[in-house]
Amino acid sequence: MGNIARAAAEAGRRPEEVKLIAVTKYVDAARIKEIIPCGIRDVGENRVQELREKYDFYKNSSFGIHFIGQLQTNKVKYVKGSVELIHSVDRLSLACAIGGFRPEVEQDVLIEVNIGDEPQKGGVAPGELPGFAEALSKTPGLRVKGLMCVPPPCGEAEARRYFSRMRELSERLEAYAFPNVFMEELSMGMSGDYMSAVKEGATMVRIGTALFGPRV
Repeated sequence: MGNIARAAAEAGRRPEEVKLIAVTKYVDAARIKEIIPCGIRDVGENRVQELREKYDFYKNSSFGIHFIGQLQTNKVKYVKGSVELIHSVDRLSLACAIGGFRPEVEQDVLIEVNIGDEPQKGGVAPGELPGFAEALSKTPGLRVKGLMCVPPPCGEAEARRYFSRMRELSERLEAYAFPNVFMEELSMGMSGDYMSAVKEGATMVRIGTALFGPRV
């Protein structure tokens, strides 16, 4: 938390503008309990099965729950309405599945951007972002709250270029003023580069290894 505060101060931001999401993939409840005294109140799950297994624990512990992994359309029913935010909407079929399941429930989502144009990764190409956001603005049952990215593996200085571009994309998309599309959140930055992300405007950083150590 201290590093986040320091990075925020260097960028002229307030530390409370940045939410730390503890990435809890393969981390059991006993270890997750250890972060509560640190003031961390949000968790991010990558896998639907793990989310289901830990869900009662999270709710009983008053954690904010985020789904940050790739989501299959046939598993939307286990996620929609159970999490505060789905970070990884990257295709129209997924958006329609989220909107169509229990359409009376409006689910907050982020658009995942393939900021490095990597063919092996999910995410919307930057050039396709306005059209995709416009399509989501017409999809009932969800509300777009911002953008998310996972940059290519690189040093922190190089990652900062990608984070800067994400901020620019967010600002441009906000100017379109699509209904039900809000650029309030920028989910970017992980254990190796989150300080650069904060300096470029991240409102959420997703940190696992720096909290829990390497996964086995």
